[in-house]
Amino acid sequence: MKLEQELVILGLLSDKPRHGYEIKKQINDFFFYFPGLEYKSIYYSLNSLEQKGMVKKTVTASKNRPDKYVYSLTQKGRDRFKLLLDKSFIHIQRPYFGIDVSLFFLPYLKPASIKIKLRARLRILKKIEQGILQIYTTFQQQKPSHLVAILDHNLELIKEEISFTSGLIGRLSKNSLS
Repeated sequence: MKLEQELVILGLLSDKPRHGYEIKKQINDFFFYFPGLEYKSIYYSLNSLEQKGMVKKTVTASKNRPDKYVYSLTQKGRDRFKLLLDKSFIHIQRPYFGIDVSLFFLPYLKPASIKIKLRARLRILKKIEQGILQIYTTFQQQKPSHLVAILDHNLELIKEEISFTSGLIGRLSKNSLS
C-alpha cells in the first residue's frame, strides 16, 4: 500500500469510526480529482492496516442485512497518522508527468503528429482545469480552507501545464514543423 493511501485512510478515520463504504465514498467524492491517488480496493488496505494493528474492525449485525464492518483507529494508527502527516509536509518529490518521456522521443514522430497530440493534450488539460474550477467554486463558498488550499495548488499546476503545452505548440509552429 502506498504511503499516501495509508495517510488518507488513517486521516479519514481520525475523526470518527467509519464503514468501509463511507471511506470509499469520501475518497471517490474528493480525492478522485487528484492524480496519483488510486484506490482499487479499499478493503484490502483496511485489512492490511488491521493486521498491522493500526485499525480495529467492529462487526455490526443486522437481522435482514449482511454484517457491516466499522473501522476505527487504534493508538498505533493515530501515531502512524501523525508521523505520515508530518513526513508529507516535508517530502519533496519531483512531479511526474508522462509527457516528459514522450518529449524525449519527439524526434521519432512527424511534426504534424506532434502538434495534433499536443493540441489533444491541451484540450484535456483545459477540461481538467474547468472541472477543478467548478469544484473550487463550491468549496470556496463553503470556506473549508484546507480543501481550497488543495484546489489552489492543483489549479496552479494545471495552469502551468496548459501554459507549457501552449508554448510548446507555438515553438513547434514557429520552427515550421508543420
